[in-house]
Amino acid sequence: MSANATNTEEKVKEILEQIRPYIQSDGGDVEFVRIEENVVYIRLVGACSGCASSLLTLKSGIERKIVEDCPEIVAVEAEN
Repeated sequence: MSANATNTEEKVKEILEQIRPYIQSDGGDVEFVRIEENVVYIRLVGACSGCASSLLTLKSGIERKIVEDCPEIVAVEAEN
């Protein structure tokens, strides 16, 4: 893994730590899985794993924040 990739992964994990309390307040959580071809893969767990609003949380919340703070990231996808 290159230094740039390591820095991006660290930044993404920091962002997830910032977002985590909001997700946990609704009974869910988010886990970092990997970055592949500038796409971040995460796992939504707890109440988020079966929630009808999880796609909205993923795209309008998590993805928007990560792409805003890490412009090299092009998308965030959920992994089961």
